[in-house]
Amino acid sequence: MDSADQLAEQPPERPPSRAAGHVRWVICALLFFATTKNYMDRQVLGILATELQSKIGWNQAQYGYIISAFQAAYAIGMVFAGWFIDRVGTRIGYAVMMLVWSLATAANGLVSTVLGFGICQFVLGLGEGGNFPAAIKTTAEWFPQKERSLATGIFNAGTNIGVIAAALLFPWIYIRYSWHAVFLFSGALGLVWLVWWWIRYRVPEKDTRLSKQEYAYIRAGQAADDVESGEVAPSWKILLRQRQTWAFSGAKFLTDPVWWFYLYWLPMFLGQRYHVNLIHIGPPLITVYLMSDVGSVVGGWLPSFLVRRGVSTARARLIPMLISALCVLPVMFAGYAKYEWTAVAVVGLAAAAHQSFSANLFTTSSDMFPVSAVGSVVGLGGMAGSIGGVVMATVAGQVLQWTGSYVPLFLYAGVAYLLAFGVLLTLAPGLRRVRSVDLAA
Repeated sequence: MDSADQLAEQPPERPPSRAAGHVRWVICALLFFATTKNYMDRQVLGILATELQSKIGWNQAQYGYIISAFQAAYAIGMVFAGWFIDRVGTRIGYAVMMLVWSLATAANGLVSTVLGFGICQFVLGLGEGGNFPAAIKTTAEWFPQKERSLATGIFNAGTNIGVIAAALLFPWIYIRYSWHAVFLFSGALGLVWLVWWWIRYRVPEKDTRLSKQEYAYIRAGQAADDVESGEVAPSWKILLRQRQTWAFSGAKFLTDPVWWFYLYWLPMFLGQRYHVNLIHIGPPLITVYLMSDVGSVVGGWLPSFLVRRGVSTARARLIPMLISALCVLPVMFAGYAKYEWTAVAVVGLAAAAHQSFSANLFTTSSDMFPVSAVGSVVGLGGMAGSIGGVVMATVAGQVLQWTGSYVPLFLYAGVAYLLAFGVLLTLAPGLRRVRSVDLAA
């Protein structure tokens, strides 16, 4: 056993108090608002899809291609953003990504062709790919292991708040001004966050507002190779040798496309199946994503609750994921629902379960890898998820173009999480941690 393992297994003699400070939660708030902004930007197209379809003239298959352009770029953006952020740090890396995707969002308001939207969505995907690698790495830097899933659940709830804010704000801006103004407004919000981030954010070692007590509390709850995280980030080649990388990436490949499906096609599903127009789309979407918020926070909180009751960290992570996978199953029948609010209820439950599953899946990256590798691992997993999203967008566009039925898509959404859970258990039983020495070149 090497010295790092010995340190990891020896808890501090006097763990600092939980009430040592709150600076880490201010950082979590920054991540929450960035994620909210991230999802507002990507939701613009879904909210305005029906209106833009009549104005621009695209069909279902072309809409699928536009989404695929975003997804392909998001895959590229995730993997390169993870590599970039691990090397330049979260402060610079997150700022660059936010600037790129905010400018790309605004640019959507300046085009009027299918090709133009495809190009803008591609650049948007490149920038937005940096959000989760940066956020998960920041969480690994700022939180002890037992609080990471809760912090992830909180900032991941921003995905749902972003959709809700989009559902409330964007139809009003569209009706009062124009669809161009919607994209320009959403893009401009990123500059506000960017100023806040640049002024406020530092890593814990350099944050002058962080008390010694809170710093000690954070470090006492981290693995030895996180505390000693001055190593050079491992290469993709080394990471791809690890079964844990493939476990995380495989689970993302299977489940991320379901979330993309909800984001881009749920408004159209409600409109076509139940004749919900842009003015009345708000309440159903708000209901779905409020339910998602509950799932995200509860799913992030549950592992901490289980750990406090003596459950091992790995089991405390896996139990909520299994519960979430089972709660998704009823969505298989959403395509058959006779009434609008029946469909909203089952999709809302599935979306809540997705967010619970996702919060814990994201946190497995920092459970299984040192903080020096987290950005790259999340990037690789995000790339896999986006490749799955490209497949889903293309298949969904073709299925809807030729059959008009959402049933096959909801059937896949129902089984995806049990499949992902099986992949995770098979390739990374017990969520075994990769040691820093295993990542050495």
